[in-house]
Amino acid sequence: MKLVTAHPSGGYILEELHPGMTAEKVIHVSDERIRLFAEASDDFNPVHLDEAFAARTAYRGRIAHGLLSASFGSAVVGTILPGAGAIYISQTLGFHLPVRPGDDVLVRVSVVSVDQESARVELNCGGYVDGKLVMDGVALVRVPRRRRPAKA
Repeated sequence: MKLVTAHPSGGYILEELHPGMTAEKVIHVSDERIRLFAEASDDFNPVHLDEAFAARTAYRGRIAHGLLSASFGSAVVGTILPGAGAIYISQTLGFHLPVRPGDDVLVRVSVVSVDQESARVELNCGGYVDGKLVMDGVALVRVPRRRRPAKA
């Protein structure tokens, strides 16, 4: 595993990517983030928003939307690895443990394979809270082949 940071240009091009490259980002799950996601997604399930309701569920308290947590992978893919210009083709998801308000989610994305012909990259994506895997999946993204020359 080779931990990388965002490319100075904003995004890695296809030729710069290789298996093992990994990027991480920690994202805090605040009440405000959950509320804003409910607004954006129109998902007002009370298990996410109403503590009294959620306390009576199997989760014994509020949990973040699964797709909110999953969207944190997009933060890494779109801004660090591969970064600007990467376009999602597909994503599998598995949810293993709930993410709760106040949690910090460590998102880790690693390059599995690079297909030069199709300009697609396969990425392993995982989310961790306190070292425990809460979600994982595999993303397929299209990546630009080369940078445009700077305008004079």
